[in-house]
Amino acid sequence: MTSSRSLYGAAELWPLIQPRSIAIVDFSSKPGSFGARTAQNLLDSGAQVWMINPKLAAKTAPGCSPAVLAHIDLLPEAVDCAVIAVPRDAVHEVASACARKGVRGAIVYASGYAETGQAEHRILQEQLTELSRQSGMRILGPNCIGILSDSGRLRLTFAEAPELAQSRSSSIGLVSQSGGLGLALAQAARHGYAFSHVLTGGNSCDVDVADQVAYLADAPDCKVIACLFEGMADPQRLLEAGRRAARAGKPVIVHKIATGEEGMQAAMSHTGSLAGSASVYRAAFESAGIIEVDDFEALIETAAFFAKAGQPRSTGVAALSTSGGGAIMVADKAELHQVPLPQPSAEVEALLRSHIPEFGSSRNPCDVTAQILTNPQSLPECARAMLNSDTYGALVLPHPYAYPPGTQRLLALESVGRETGKPICCVWLSQWMDGPGAMEVEASPHLALFRSLDRCMAALRAWHLYGQRLSRQAEQKTRLSDPAAAQALAQEAHTGRTLTESVSKHVLNAYGVPVVPERLVQSAQAAADAAENFGYPVVLKVQSPDVPHKTEAGGVQLDLRSAKAVGEAYDAIMTSVRAHSPHAHIDGVLVQPMIRRDLELIVGGRRDPQFGPTVVVGLGGVFVELLKDSVVALAPVTLAQAHDMLNQLRGRALLDGFRGTPAANLEEVAETVVRVSEFLADHSGIVDELDVNPLVISNGRTIAVDALIALRSPDA
Repeated sequence: MTSSRSLYGAAELWPLIQPRSIAIVDFSSKPGSFGARTAQNLLDSGAQVWMINPKLAAKTAPGCSPAVLAHIDLLPEAVDCAVIAVPRDAVHEVASACARKGVRGAIVYASGYAETGQAEHRILQEQLTELSRQSGMRILGPNCIGILSDSGRLRLTFAEAPELAQSRSSSIGLVSQSGGLGLALAQAARHGYAFSHVLTGGNSCDVDVADQVAYLADAPDCKVIACLFEGMADPQRLLEAGRRAARAGKPVIVHKIATGEEGMQAAMSHTGSLAGSASVYRAAFESAGIIEVDDFEALIETAAFFAKAGQPRSTGVAALSTSGGGAIMVADKAELHQVPLPQPSAEVEALLRSHIPEFGSSRNPCDVTAQILTNPQSLPECARAMLNSDTYGALVLPHPYAYPPGTQRLLALESVGRETGKPICCVWLSQWMDGPGAMEVEASPHLALFRSLDRCMAALRAWHLYGQRLSRQAEQKTRLSDPAAAQALAQEAHTGRTLTESVSKHVLNAYGVPVVPERLVQSAQAAADAAENFGYPVVLKVQSPDVPHKTEAGGVQLDLRSAKAVGEAYDAIMTSVRAHSPHAHIDGVLVQPMIRRDLELIVGGRRDPQFGPTVVVGLGGVFVELLKDSVVALAPVTLAQAHDMLNQLRGRALLDGFRGTPAANLEEVAETVVRVSEFLADHSGIVDELDVNPLVISNGRTIAVDALIALRSPDA
């Protein structure tokens, strides 16, 4: 899918985000007005500031700062930015005057636009959009709290904004669609985090979150981008901005709010219901190299870690603890988040033992014990021994107690991080959240602060996956299926909106998906003859374009082991389906050999209205409803991506064989996922949903025993 408009370039947004000349338009004479508050925030900005206020202009002595003018027309030419702090009903007239004067950007504070849901207010917002389009004046807002830039020196907001830290160890560019939550996140600067920008968007009649992310991708003082994201009409533009940031070497960390799944309940297939909006957003983010975090509290921590960590040199993680309980907690959370804690080599273990008392542990996680109190060098020496090994790309240190000696221990690790070029994650277990050492750790360019082991391990897992995606950027996307296979659906599309099972499998087989053999029959005797030909046991299924869910209609009979059983099953199916769906057109009954089922998977996908075709793979059978263990990606996927999808399944170990069952051929399963994704991508314009359920693992081989293809209605 293509985006509706291109992203604004840095040159277009610079006057709005980094202005050197600013006009504040405020009609209020109250000292605490939004305009007056903004002027106060800009006193030390270094920018040239004018106030436009007819009520105050005549009462103000000449030469005051800022200069107060009666009209916008009195401004000098080429002012960078206007802050429009007037009531809603005066905004359009003021904005038009600014545009005529050649002001290059405008921030609109006023609320009461499209966010009210009222048609007349949406029209007012659309008028601002049209003004921006015609004049070229970039507009931020309306309903916008403002922005902070230039590491906080430019405070284009009426809010009492926090001072942004001046440290350059982890300069975070923050973009938030919510102004209030954006400033809430920016208060992390009060305990040591460093921000280059805090950009909010409000209703985004013109400049939106995607433009702001793209701007930060080019901003030299921003090392990583954190984004609090609600949603947008054209999220493809955010993906484009994410790809631009990735090319600039800047990770984008997103926390998405508003993740409800309404609208997905009408999905016809299991895979359709599994590909909910939150899952598709996550898949879309991954496709653009954007890292998503699940928790609001994790956004800034994770962004700061990525700013300091660089690219992972190994997925192995080392752990040191001064507490045996802390070491156990690290092991538990690492296993939960699939973060590997490999054991040290014999050489490294010998070094560890030389610094650890016999009642400690030289395994990973390594317990150096409380003896560090008498041997303070043991902690940095053990850290150095582990991080000098190619086995480990990062180190985790749970910090249980906040007090000055503990601060010294933490800072003693800084030189180890600097020497090895590998990040050291200090996990704050003390409930004195801002106790001694917290700010010092965050100010360090080589130490990363986490206030939760869960969030630390989630960040490490995301870091490893991000590194893997970066290493595959140049991967050749080789198609597996024959492009001519796309003709198979064109020949069958006339058969109706929902294709029958046999037609669906015929189309998939053209893409190289292995399917079960079958025969369509119209009598009990023909069913028995087909069963004799296949060999017992067999399965009988009704085939009707009007009965997509055959089991619910009594249209399936399993494990039939004689001609008599087959004939009776045929009659029972016809009777049951006619009673369930009296007006359904019945093509006949499919006879198939009954396939041994060592494991059932589900593969398919649907067309997402915002992101286009998606592919889903998950555990089938009872796991579909019970665990919803599935992974979604945008289609098509590569073979490496398909393997990644399988590896992300919580039940991934089942593919290696379970309780004596043969292991699946992982390459064959991954190839099937790729072929299904290619089908979905080829037919994104006409296919709504595809469901291969189940995809059976039988004696190690992969075979589709049922399939459903739902076509888009002509008026969709």
